[in-house]
Amino acid sequence: MPIDIAFLAIAEAQQVFHWLPAALELGKRADVRVHVLSPSRLILDLVASYDPEGRLDLIKLRRPSTKPDSLFRLPSRLATLLLNYRAIARFPTLVTTEITSAWLKRVPGFATRLILIKHGAGDRAGGYKQRHADFDLTIVAGEKDRRRMIGYGLCTEANCLVGGYAKFELRAPRRPLFDDDKPVLLYNPHFDPNLSSWVRHGPQVMAALEALQGWNIIIAPHVKLARRIPPIHSDRPHIRVDMGSRHSIDMSYTTSADAYLGDVSSQVYEFLLTPRPCIFLNLDHHDWREDQAFVHWRLGQVIDRADALQGALDRAADLQPGLVAAQEAAMQDSIDLSPVPASQRQTALILDFAQKAQA
Repeated sequence: MPIDIAFLAIAEAQQVFHWLPAALELGKRADVRVHVLSPSRLILDLVASYDPEGRLDLIKLRRPSTKPDSLFRLPSRLATLLLNYRAIARFPTLVTTEITSAWLKRVPGFATRLILIKHGAGDRAGGYKQRHADFDLTIVAGEKDRRRMIGYGLCTEANCLVGGYAKFELRAPRRPLFDDDKPVLLYNPHFDPNLSSWVRHGPQVMAALEALQGWNIIIAPHVKLARRIPPIHSDRPHIRVDMGSRHSIDMSYTTSADAYLGDVSSQVYEFLLTPRPCIFLNLDHHDWREDQAFVHWRLGQVIDRADALQGALDRAADLQPGLVAAQEAAMQDSIDLSPVPASQRQTALILDFAQKAQA
């Protein structure tokens, strides 16, 4: 009898790339039926674009909202779970990348086993919440996350396993982003208002970017930030802004840029799949050196004034050779770069768990 495994897609489109490779890999197996559940037709269409053979069973959930469908503005996750409880609870194994689904455990009689593929590989404390403890199995990208999840008491040695970073398998190829040959700087501010370089300091950062000489710039804020702030605009020809598109989530920019500028986004680890210069904005003067939430700031220059950016970029090429070893070591700790594709590793972990759950 085939094993039924459902992937719950109630989060924004950027999370799709973290579970989709495993779903596609599982879909190749004759002994597994893979279902994808989402309240968004656009999310299901995005999934289908990577599944030309139609191996995945795409299920449209009821939508608790009259607002237009969107890749980046999905209806309330909790409302979606409650409205579609019966449709979700009929599956013995459910895989997700968001933690709101843990609320299902509070419903009397809910017997589905929950697997979390923890999306991202960042360092900030906001990535570790008590709801993580409600999952039956957690798959993390590398030993850093496993160590921290266990250390916070959110997992045990037995139910927190390393499965790599499957998003890398769907990354967009490197391509020119501008018509000239100037190097490209990617600015990727985070959404956390207490840590973001844009929320309090947007005008100063934009002034520094517009004054920059010798560089083209892509401004691609985290999609959660992009939907909370007024649209970012610049009329300078060396600046392009992406407030939320497929390019902003498929690694088009982290693959193709030559240098990274940001604050605390986990996308820095996607950028460092290939070691390159990084610059971090400490405009709020955080005492960061002993804080594990800022470990990635050791992988590049940290500046505390936006107008110091030009000098930092001028120094970047000379400083980069001395940072490569630290960048590579941090990557290996954060994301286990095994020769075995992460989708295959995650599939093996999910299948082993699902077989035991359905036995």
